[in-house]
Amino acid sequence: MRDSTPALPSPALALWEQRTEVPLFAASLLFLLGYAVRVLAPDDAEPWHDLALALVAATWLLFVIDYAVRIRLSGLGHRFLRVRWLDTLVLLLPLLRPLRLVKVYTAIQKRHDEPRLSLYARVMSYAGLAALLLGFSAALAVYHQEHDAPDASIRTFGDSVWWACATLTTVGYGDAVPVTPWGRVVAAFLMACGLALLGAVTGSFSSWLIQVFRREDEKGPPVSG
Repeated sequence: MRDSTPALPSPALALWEQRTEVPLFAASLLFLLGYAVRVLAPDDAEPWHDLALALVAATWLLFVIDYAVRIRLSGLGHRFLRVRWLDTLVLLLPLLRPLRLVKVYTAIQKRHDEPRLSLYARVMSYAGLAALLLGFSAALAVYHQEHDAPDASIRTFGDSVWWACATLTTVGYGDAVPVTPWGRVVAAFLMACGLALLGAVTGSFSSWLIQVFRREDEKGPPVSG
């Protein structure tokens, strides 16, 4: 019978990931910056468009090199695409790379004995920062697709940010909606991620409150003299 247990990363791959996760996270923020300039800068804003394109291409090339090294060190060959599907998705959609916050934090904490934040604080921090980066990335992507589309309700980047906030918080006013196919794909992805992030934050906050109340109950009422 074939073993369905996921293969553990090789020691060489684990060491590579630990050493490169933080630099690649910084590169992903540079990629996001370059993409933002490409999308938001006026058409006549030269040489900023060319510089932004060079920054996007250079950082994406780093991701390609990293992906190739991961395949080599994993020893999985073509099975790497199936076993490590998230790495493949991040390579194809680099705007998602800043969301690997948990792995970045893990790589940093391996240099310390204990985490500096409690579990609840870490979850809320991850989810909050992930929501911020995800919302900004989605706003850029939707604005890029929508602002020139016929009958579009998202004409400015401000409209796109408003739409992203309403979608992430599951409010959904409906005053700004994507009309292009790719804009709706981004919207569907943001809806799913928004539900997951909102659930993580509210669940962690509720658990933290319950823990605080339980500690207060265990202390009992003050004893009078």
